[in-house]
Amino acid sequence: MRADRFEPLPDDVAARWSTFGRWERTYFPKLVGLELEELKADYCRMRLPYRPELEQVAGLVHGGAIATLIDTVVVPAVGAAYEQGWGYATLSMDVQYLAPVRGEDAVAEGWVTQRGRSIVFCRAEVATASGRPAATGSLIYKVTPPR
Repeated sequence: MRADRFEPLPDDVAARWSTFGRWERTYFPKLVGLELEELKADYCRMRLPYRPELEQVAGLVHGGAIATLIDTVVVPAVGAAYEQGWGYATLSMDVQYLAPVRGEDAVAEGWVTQRGRSIVFCRAEVATASGRPAATGSLIYKVTPPR
């Protein structure tokens, strides 16, 4: 786990992001079932709880669900550095599938590797709940100030 490499967030920022994914409205990450587990400055860990509806026909968790986990885990890591109202958009995402996820949760860690004025570079790693590496991702996000 990489969490020990990152600093805690200020209390007000941690409180603002603590409900990420538990919105009243059902947005796609909530529909898939993603759960926030830990958030620090430039770092986030999320879980994709296993359920049969996430499988493809061969009985493996669908690659799209894993990609959703990768794309979503970096959002709090990116966003916690900005005031409320900023926008975040994925410009690029490259996913490498290393091994299938079958019948168990997937856990992702995402972190910021570099920040520019409006571009943020990120990495993510996904493992099965039992610890087997399943996927990695490189992402580039565009951040925009409130209008």
